[in-house]
Amino acid sequence: MQVSVESGEGLEKRLLVDLPAGRVSEAMEKKLRELARHVRLDGFRPGKVPMRTIRQRFGEQVRQETYGALIQETLYEAASQQKLMPAGEPQVELRDAAEEGGLGYTAIFEVMPDVSVGDLSGQSINRVVAEVGEGDIDEMIEKLRKQRTVWNDVDRGANDGDTVHINFKGMIDGEAFEGGSAEDVPLVLGSGAMIDGFESGLLGAKPGDERTLEVTFPDDYRATHLAGKPATFEVKVLRVAEPQLPEIDEEFVKAFGVADGTVEALREDVAKNMRHELKQKLAGMTKEKVMDALIAANPMDVPKALVGQEAERMKQQMLQEMQQRGQRSSVDLPASVFEDQARRRVHLGLLVSEIIEQQGIKADEDGIRATIAELAESYEDPQEVIDYYLQDANARRSIENLVLENAVVDWALAQVQVNDETKSFSEVMDKA
Repeated sequence: MQVSVESGEGLEKRLLVDLPAGRVSEAMEKKLRELARHVRLDGFRPGKVPMRTIRQRFGEQVRQETYGALIQETLYEAASQQKLMPAGEPQVELRDAAEEGGLGYTAIFEVMPDVSVGDLSGQSINRVVAEVGEGDIDEMIEKLRKQRTVWNDVDRGANDGDTVHINFKGMIDGEAFEGGSAEDVPLVLGSGAMIDGFESGLLGAKPGDERTLEVTFPDDYRATHLAGKPATFEVKVLRVAEPQLPEIDEEFVKAFGVADGTVEALREDVAKNMRHELKQKLAGMTKEKVMDALIAANPMDVPKALVGQEAERMKQQMLQEMQQRGQRSSVDLPASVFEDQARRRVHLGLLVSEIIEQQGIKADEDGIRATIAELAESYEDPQEVIDYYLQDANARRSIENLVLENAVVDWALAQVQVNDETKSFSEVMDKA
């Protein structure tokens, strides 16, 4: 077997393989003899068909099968001989052999890049730190109150914060436009749900009032055929309702699963959940910055084949998640939509794997169990979650990968300059 390599663009290689005529003919004869033992032809007993007839009837078919088998048998042997590691499925093209009667083919593929982790000492990371304060807990409990708002109909003019139920019809140049009309629509005044001038134009309106609103769609409006155009809306107010927040009493507290019904216990429970969410969010932000630093310090070409595979995987994952939420989309998004994010994931996957190998990082049992326990804290039945991750092989593997990634983050943080940046709870979580 003769093997040579030509380099293409980026990571592409062209592997030129030539097999001698003797190897090809030997492989063909073996397949023909195997076929002769089993083939059935009219006028001949099984196993008694002459080889000349076998060659005449099946020679070309056997040749193609032999070529396929020899390519499959020798391609990765030839790549290994040249110390090449293909990334993705090679594209194979037949060509004239160096020897008459032999087999010549070219395999075109990308190779895995050489990964070497560069020095991170010149990199710096701004790590966000934050705490949950008493004021943050107050704000969260106020949000819980608003979630249980009761709306009471009133017979007065509408104020900011009230909900008005309306019928409306929109027109541009005197003509109604698609999507511009609706009936019995609830609208919270001051929410910013409608374009400028619509909600403010309903302040003071009472049930039964009719108003004409002159507004203009923003230049960057999502429906481009309406962007920047003036419109007239005929609006009828059906009802006006004012919000009534619940009292923070025993009934309110118990509604959130706090058995003893005390405000102190509710605050402790809320604070615990807030700290857990904040810790996870801060860890995710730090990990993102570490990964950015790794990519900046280690630029490399990544195989297009792996990027394509990851983009397709991301697309299928998105579709699966939509189905689980009961959503369906008639739009068939191409996998290329995910290409940039897929390229980043492949790049990071290669770097993280190299660091894990270089540093001898392991996912020990204590680390796995601690990570599962922390993940389970936010669930109603933590033990059920713990048992699931420990007993399901795929779920456990995902935790092992998470432990390894976190260890890589810790290793990287020890290599770079870390500058702590203090932010409030709301700055961190509202941004999320």
